[in-house]
Amino acid sequence: MKRNPVSIFLNSVEKVGNALPHPATLFGSFAIIVLILSAIFAAFDSSAVHPTTGEVYKAINLLSRDGLHMILIKMVKNFTDFAPLGIVLVAMLGIGLAENSGLISVTIRSFVLYSPEKWLTFVIVFAGIMSNLASSVGYVVLVPLAGTIFLAIGRHPIAGMAAAFAGVSGGYSANLVLGTIDPLLAGLSEEAAHLVDASYHVNPTANYFFMVASTILIAILGTWVTEKIVIPRLGKYTGDTEYEEVRRLNKIEKKGLKRALFAFLVFIILLLIGLIPENGVLRGTDGSFLKSPVLKGVVAVLFLVAGLMGLIYGITTKKYKNDSDVMKGMAESMKTMASYLVLVFFAAQFVQYFNWSNLGIILAINGASFIGSLNIGLIPLVILFVIFSGTINLVMGSASAKWALLAPIFVPMFMFLGYTPELTQVVYRIGDSVTNIISPMMSFFALIIVFFEKYDKKSGIGTLVATMLPYSVVFFIGWIILLIIWLLLGWQLGPGAGIHL
Repeated sequence: MKRNPVSIFLNSVEKVGNALPHPATLFGSFAIIVLILSAIFAAFDSSAVHPTTGEVYKAINLLSRDGLHMILIKMVKNFTDFAPLGIVLVAMLGIGLAENSGLISVTIRSFVLYSPEKWLTFVIVFAGIMSNLASSVGYVVLVPLAGTIFLAIGRHPIAGMAAAFAGVSGGYSANLVLGTIDPLLAGLSEEAAHLVDASYHVNPTANYFFMVASTILIAILGTWVTEKIVIPRLGKYTGDTEYEEVRRLNKIEKKGLKRALFAFLVFIILLLIGLIPENGVLRGTDGSFLKSPVLKGVVAVLFLVAGLMGLIYGITTKKYKNDSDVMKGMAESMKTMASYLVLVFFAAQFVQYFNWSNLGIILAINGASFIGSLNIGLIPLVILFVIFSGTINLVMGSASAKWALLAPIFVPMFMFLGYTPELTQVVYRIGDSVTNIISPMMSFFALIIVFFEKYDKKSGIGTLVATMLPYSVVFFIGWIILLIIWLLLGWQLGPGAGIHL
């Protein structure tokens, strides 16, 4: 069978990605490599001078007597003090309860089912973006549902699934509300920022303003690509798959959803009562909104509101009959975090070794000096970083694993160039998102192929990539334009999160 160049390239990418060890193994290996490099660089008296304080940083040998003692004594502390660990687990307790109760799934279903047909494509893409609040609901619920709905209204079902997949995966970093990815990445960025400034704090809301704008942008672009490129290319569906009746919400589901939304409104009203008055109880100690416990403790707020809504929905639908059912629901969400805990243990050691050895800050100072000497400017710099992040995404699937690897290098480097960790993080998020939908390493990639095969038995990797590539290209161009406009106007990326240090 003749293979085209695209298929050959994608097969090569898939083989390279599959040949990579598990991310936890990678970080364990990287930690060992850092130990070896620390000894080598220390032997050559490698150093760098901090460009603002004048402080000299010398490479420290971690294979020395003192280094080995520190590795053994602080191994557990490295793990328990790792910034993203607690915030991600707490956020998942609340969001996991909302997901386990069925609230998130039924919200997505109702959102799509009761939308006007002329708005359907937009709603599907938008719902896909919003589904990122939960872990895998968008992939396992929305994508096949979109195919069924498109088939029911006489449109090609694969076009509907492509629109949903574009929103869920291509718009992975965008959302109108904070999800688990926000505190996770913010924690990693903060750890990296501490290589330069030990007091620097990266809030989970660091990219919120930009991501709200991105949500609208990606929903519009995803709709345009579906209507103008994907649907005309696929043409009329001629397969023999019969239309399946899409189950609408029953009375108990509607009742649960209404009660959950009412609880959400009450929660928001209470927050506003504590925030709007100048002497509001939820304002910061200096009366500032930016220093309020709502922003600083946004993960706790996320846990409370998601958990409360999930609890009310579960009780209404009889999913939760007693407190044991509720605890089991929270425990279910923790089961999905088992592999994350393993990954975090090794990532935490790698990050700390990088910190202790001074290799991270030496690399950042010298790298920043080199980039500064090129004088390429901020806009070309961020475009290059988006391309780099997107390319890495083709062979390494986990967003958090990639950022745990890249943040200790690029966050300090950008800081020495005068740019905030929040900016570095947002640039990474764009690159990580735009190639998700064409990356064989994306964990749900194989599942989407199976969904496509339901309507086209000949579907494979080539079919999926050919369908999704226009989204990837248009998202890349659109997101870059938005970022450039944002940088030129100097807008904040989130509350209190600027572009320049």
